[in-house]
Amino acid sequence: NKVGFEWECRHIQPWERSYEELVKFVEEFGHTRVPAKFPQNLPLGNWVRKQRSKYKKLQKEGSSSITENQIELLNKIGFEWECYKILGKNQMRNP
Repeated sequence: NKVGFEWECRHIQPWERSYEELVKFVEEFGHTRVPAKFPQNLPLGNWVRKQRSKYKKLQKEGSSSITENQIELLNKIGFEWECYKILGKNQMRNP
């Protein structure tokens, strides 16, 4: 428009697209522990972290923007809801 307002946020991915990218990651690497700075897909690590954060909020406060359907889909692919401190460059300890 005349003031240069960006009506579409192209850098924000719909949940389903990010989920499909995570499914591909799982198929390739066998786990859902996407590194925070995954070179092949930088936004994916951040998206995974946000899913864990939303789930933790749901568990703690009883409400969150994550849906039951999203939780079910993530569980279906073996999503790891808790990851601990990095042990090595590509290793994380599971609970």
